Amino acid sequence: MTRVSGDPFFADHTQAVCALLTEAGYRALFVGGCVRNALLGVAVSDIDIATDARPGKVMELAEAAGLKAVPTGFDHGTVTVVAAHVPHEVTTFRRDVETFGRRAVVAFADSPEEDARRRDFTMNALYATPAGEVLDPLGGMPDLRARRLRFIDDADARIREDYLRILRFFRFHAWYGDPSNGLDPEGLAACAANSAGIETLSRERIGAELKKLLAAADPGPSIAAMAATGVLARTLPGADPRVLPVMIHLEAALGLAPDPIRRLAALGGEDVAGRLRLGKAEARRLWRLAEGAAAGEGPAVLAYRVGPEEARDSVLLRAASLGADLPEGLGAEIARGAHARFPVAAADLMPRFSGPALGQMLKRLEADWIASDFRLDRAALIALAGRGD
Repeated sequence: MTRVSGDPFFADHTQAVCALLTEAGYRALFVGGCVRNALLGVAVSDIDIATDARPGKVMELAEAAGLKAVPTGFDHGTVTVVAAHVPHEVTTFRRDVETFGRRAVVAFADSPEEDARRRDFTMNALYATPAGEVLDPLGGMPDLRARRLRFIDDADARIREDYLRILRFFRFHAWYGDPSNGLDPEGLAACAANSAGIETLSRERIGAELKKLLAAADPGPSIAAMAATGVLARTLPGADPRVLPVMIHLEAALGLAPDPIRRLAALGGEDVAGRLRLGKAEARRLWRLAEGAAAGEGPAVLAYRVGPEEARDSVLLRAASLGADLPEGLGAEIARGAHARFPVAAADLMPRFSGPALGQMLKRLEADWIASDFRLDRAALIALAGRGD
């Protein structure tokens, strides 16, 4: 018998939420990502619980047990039960009556078998009892063991229910699939056939999915498959997937953690920030990385201008774009630039210079100092200012 074990499943607060349902005669089953991740040995963050209790009954039972209950998605069956300050999403078994891309009319159901049919992938349709016993109503365990991402039943039908599943297909493969096996052919064909549906999705949702995909250890094969099926062109027109594997290789050489914005800079594309509705800080960083990579300045100068991390990422982007190796002594050069301090202050040039002339001279001297590879000292720079008076 396959089982899940350990926290957070057997934490007191989680078991308390399950108990308020089971002691009233209802089922409480862990479901979806928490079960999948536990079986794969991946960290579990959110706990989702499926039940045959209707949302009104869940609210009633939670409040009777002294727990906070929030109707976060009441009409669609979801109540968030807070125990020990930890939210647990409790959702009534459901079945789809009618679907409209991202929206669906649902009816409550009475069994996990019905509930599983409306989910996206077989590895996400696994359930577990409060005691940890895994229930597999649709035969998802063989797919999970093989790390094979497969749509439930007909891939084309699952996608037309929710076009976001196209992007989720590539994202989940990057995170949980076996890259040596490739992507499921039926799923790929369905994604290609329905790729126009991506244009019905909000930019925020597209951006969120793509950033999650790019946060995987190696999203290169999934991004390449997106390009081959035409999905990448629908998602991010103008993006070039060829630079991304080089960037991932360079990141690994430096021991860097995945960074979606750094990898977005490697992909490129038309109006990336706008199409993905990036936040202001993300958009600014994306633009600065591209600007730094194109500037042609050395690592030390970049680090002096923009700081060590942004300088490193700009150098990475430049090297990946050119298919070049990283500069020798990159870390030392970045550290040298980051610690460099322009030795001349405004007071050193006064009263000889004032107003706009003072600012212009400071900029000129700083440019001379940078051009000297930070070697000119304060006295030499002040002397240069005297000759330029």
